[in-house]
Parts: sequence; C-alpha cells; structure tokens
Amino acid sequence: MKRLLIIPHRDGVKAEHGFVSLFAAKDGSLAAVWLDGREMKPAEGSHDHGRGDMTLRYVKIKRDGSLVDDAALDTRVCECCQTSAAMTAEGPVVVYCDRSEAEKEIRDISVVRLKGDKWSAPSPVFQDGWQLNGCPVNGPAVAAAGRRVAVAWFTGADKTSRVKLVFSNDAGETFGHPVAIDDGNPAGRVDVLLLDEGGALVCWLEKLPEGGAVRVRRVRPDGKLDEAVTVAPSGTARSNGFPQMVRAGGELIFAWTGGRVFTAAHALPQK
Repeated sequence: MKRLLIIPHRDGVKAEHGFVSLFAAKDGSLAAVWLDGREMKPAEGSHDHGRGDMTLRYVKIKRDGSLVDDAALDTRVCECCQTSAAMTAEGPVVVYCDRSEAEKEIRDISVVRLKGDKWSAPSPVFQDGWQLNGCPVNGPAVAAAGRRVAVAWFTGADKTSRVKLVFSNDAGETFGHPVAIDDGNPAGRVDVLLLDEGGALVCWLEKLPEGGAVRVRRVRPDGKLDEAVTVAPSGTARSNGFPQMVRAGGELIFAWTGGRVFTAAHALPQK
C-alpha cells in the first residue's frame, strides 16, 4: 500500500503550524483546519515568534494528495489553543479561541461554518469578554449530529474560572444561552459528546485540594444538569493534557495523560 506524506500548508515559512483538527469532507476527501503562523515569521536572525498574527486556515486533501480550497478562516486568533471541528447536516463547523484587537485582547470562542463552497465570517459562540494578555492554552470542543451542535469551553472572564456548554439547533448558525458545567474550580481542558436523546456529556479537569480529577457531567437537552461523575483522580498541570472521550457501544472510553497515558471505561448514562 502506497503511503503519502502530506504537508497541508504550502507557505514555506519556518513558523508554527499546529493544533490541527481533521474531518471528512462531504466528497470523501480529508479536510484540515489548523493554527498557522506564517504571518508571525521572525525577523532574520531572531528566534522569537515575530510580530504578525496567528491565523486559522483550512485546506481539503484529495485522495491523490493534492491540496484544494485553501482558505484563511480567521486572520487573528489565539496563538496556542486547540481547534475543534465537527460535521453537521449542513456542513462542517469549526470552533476556536479567537483574539480581538490588541487594545482589548478578548479571548472568547468563535465559530466558522462551511455552507456549500463558502465559509462564513467568524462569529462568537458566546461573548464572555475574557480579557487576557496571553494565550490560555485551553481551547474549545464541538460535537454535532444532524443540525444539533454542542460546544464546550473554558473561560476565565471576570476572574472566575468556568467550564460552559451551549447548544445550537440550526447547525451552528445560532446558539442558545450557555450553562456552567464545572464544580466551582475547573482547570478546563474540555471534551464534549452528543447523546442520542439530544443532550450532551462534557468532560473536564476539576481542581481539588488533593490535586484534581477527570470529571464528566450529563447535560439534558433543556440545559438541566445531572450530578458530575469523577472518572479518576488526575493532576491539573499542562502535562496532564486534555482528557478525551469516545463512545464505544454502551460505554464511554476516556483517555488522559499524567506521566503516561491512562484510560477508563464507564457505562453510558441511562435515560
């Protein structure tokens, strides 16, 4: 079997290209979005990040390895928060940590959507107004099924750490009012999974006096919260990474880091 090594960016700039999200395009191609630092290239002989802006870019990778439909989705975004993408019945949605003009430095979550062959302009998922002169390294997560979309994220707006979730019923064009998911002292690092009945599961790291924990909570379609479940104890340092969860039959499989990779399995919540 022939394998192709593909680099989805063609700018040739020695700058950061990372925090990639992949999804299947409607025509069967592989699509990618990532943070692209081509505008942040340092001056000759310098080792800093340069003075330009980090951008969010997209490309579609065809089966023969060719790159098509390259596009800049947002020309000023947070420098090191992960991206997330999901496919709705109307096309893909991409969520990410945005960055306002330098005078304000607002780091809220934005969304872009592809309908047909045209990407939407960036729009806020919700305006927390988190002002931060630096990158939080704590990006959002999105899940979709049909026209139902759920977005989870961490914010430190108003000097209060929160994990939030919001639903959309129109493929990410508009969103309702968010609900707070955490137990009062979150580190963030979120993941989200939609359930068949229209609700969602949100996973995050919660800070505790003895360290921390990987927790998961069910959110009903109307926004009501079930009790949080502790998946396992965990640290909350950056080395503990971002817990991930997937559905496997009637179980949830979790994975996270902490010196090595840990996993755990839990039954899906019952109705």
